[in-house]
Amino acid sequence: MSRMRSDDPESVRKVVRDRYALAALSASSCCGSGCQPEQVGREIGYCDSEMSAVPEGANLGLGCGNPTALAALEPGQVVLDLGSGAGLDVFLAAEKVGPSGKVIGVDMTEAMLVKARENARSGGFENVQFRKGTIEALPVEDASVDVIISNCVINLSPEKERVFAEAFRVLRPGGRIMVSDIVLEKPLPPAIRDSVLAYVGCVAGASLRDDYLSIIERAGFTDLRILNQVPLGDCFSLGDPLVQEGRKSLQLNEAEVRDLLSSVTSLGLSALKP
Repeated sequence: MSRMRSDDPESVRKVVRDRYALAALSASSCCGSGCQPEQVGREIGYCDSEMSAVPEGANLGLGCGNPTALAALEPGQVVLDLGSGAGLDVFLAAEKVGPSGKVIGVDMTEAMLVKARENARSGGFENVQFRKGTIEALPVEDASVDVIISNCVINLSPEKERVFAEAFRVLRPGGRIMVSDIVLEKPLPPAIRDSVLAYVGCVAGASLRDDYLSIIERAGFTDLRILNQVPLGDCFSLGDPLVQEGRKSLQLNEAEVRDLLSSVTSLGLSALKP
């Protein structure tokens, strides 16, 4: 099994970029359950009407929640999606903010940007933009965004402090961030923490819950709220293809797999920029 140094940000980003490029080109899930994207979408909170409202290929089954449902977006707002992928949440947000609003998707993977832009053209979305960049150095102007959304992406960043500092920078005063993400309830064993498979599977890169929330507050955000929380063990069974792949690669026994699933939680949260 491949290993990587989690203390080398550029190395981590390359691993993530390469794996998600493969996901974009093959339309396969590398952070979901290995099921069909529509099934994954339902499991993490998208309704059938939402999934049918976006272009085919926008949903790759890569999220861990539905941040646009949390965000209660309003017409005319400017929305930024961190790690926009093939555009699922961008397109859902675009419907909510309407023609007077705008949605910007930022992604570092060229193959995802190509796919997202093709989806925008096929769906006739004129109020969306997709920009290439990292979430640690956003290609977005200061104080220009009303709402930031992100779906199971920030956990992949090796520099989460920079992510939330950038989010704070680009939000207007009174703006808010609405995030679905993965956190840990206890430290991971080194073999899992250093695993490429576990990292791109949205587990090894995740922070401890208290550390994650502290990063958000240190960035300057206030009114931090946990809107929902779901243990990973409630979403994945021992027979899930991704779980089985990880179990085989990491040589884990059944008890160790159960312990891992109980150590990981999907959080939906919000916070305000004063």
